[in-house]
This record gives sequence, structure tokens and C-alpha cells, in this order.
Amino acid sequence: MGDKIKVAASYSGGKDSALALYRAINAGHAPVCLLTTYNEAAGRSWFHGVPREVLEKVSEALKIPLELFKTGAGDDYERDFKAALARAKAERGAQGCVFGDIDLQTHYDRCASWCAQTQLESLFPLWNGDRAALVYELIDAGFKAVITIVNTQQLGERFLGKTLTRELAAEIAAEGADVCGENGEYHTFVYDGPIFASPVAVSFGDTLRSGEYSILPVTLA
Repeated sequence: MGDKIKVAASYSGGKDSALALYRAINAGHAPVCLLTTYNEAAGRSWFHGVPREVLEKVSEALKIPLELFKTGAGDDYERDFKAALARAKAERGAQGCVFGDIDLQTHYDRCASWCAQTQLESLFPLWNGDRAALVYELIDAGFKAVITIVNTQQLGERFLGKTLTRELAAEIAAEGADVCGENGEYHTFVYDGPIFASPVAVSFGDTLRSGEYSILPVTLA
């Protein structure tokens, strides 16, 4: 990943962003902030639906400042993400940004372009990694990632609330789903791991259903 630099981390709270951050730290890069997209109307992060107070506890446990940036969809997202990158550079001294993308070329191209436009290096520690191997690396490193969203067209609701293990990964594969969830089968929330000073104590609300998705709300315990 090149010279050791100060980096912002695009951080959703899920397993891929956590593993990418872990690899970046192990490579000698110094994280200066977590960049997390935020849906102000919902009071939660975009995509993974983690509430602000939980994200703040994650920031404390990682000992990395949290930079929530409010955004919408479409063109707003690009504008707001580039503005967040510019702030990380100007206010935190970031020289690059870490992303958790694995093999979705459109995501890679978009994020690399936005960094280039902001004169930042783009780092993709997981890029072109074997999907299953990355899940096993996460588990074996000691990260605790609980499944909080499932696409019920691809994975059973019974997986909600379960923390990833090698055994659970085998069950996911047996369902015919991608072990890494890269086809949208599931999303996770990471509450502990080797880069956490202490676990983030969370609890879960009643299951919500929205179309083909079942969601387990995360709250502070």
C-alpha cells in the first residue's frame, strides 16, 4: 500500500471496513478519522443503519475520531463525500483514505476518482482478495461481527443476531449465499476486535421488515 501515511477510513461499522482498517494499521498507516455517511432524518448511518450514539462508542473503542457527514443519494452523495475527504485532509492531516471494497470495480473506480480529485491517495487493502478467505481472516483475527441485516430472498432470517464464526460461515455457504455477503445477502456490525480497546456493549431491538430485507436494530446496551 505504498509509503506509511496518515489516513482517513471510510467506515460503515461493518466487517469489510473493519478488516480494511486493521490491515491498514498493520501496514503502518496512521488513522486520523473514521468517515461515516449519516442519514440525519433517520438518525442512523446510511447502508448499515447504525445510530449515532453507537458509532460514537465505536469511535471511542477504536480511539479514532468520528467524522459523520450528512448526505443524501445520487449527486449529493458524491459532493458530500468529496467535501468530507477535503475536511479530513485540511483538518486532520489525512494523506489518503482507506476503503473496504473487495472486487466491485465500479466502487473502486468511484472512490479512487474522488480521492484523486481531492489530492488524496486511495487505499484498498482488501482489493481482489478471496471473499471467503477474508471472512476467515476477520474471524481468526478476533473480530466480532454480528449479522444485523439479511436479504431474505438470499438468506434466512434465522441468521439475524448471530456473530460470524467459521461454523456460521459454513451455514451461510450451505444456504447458497456468498460467505462474504458481497451480493447483498447480509450486513454486519463489528463490536469488538484486535483494534478495539474494549468491546462496544450493544443490544438489539425487535426485527424490522422492509421489502425483502429484515433488519435487527442496534442500540447501546
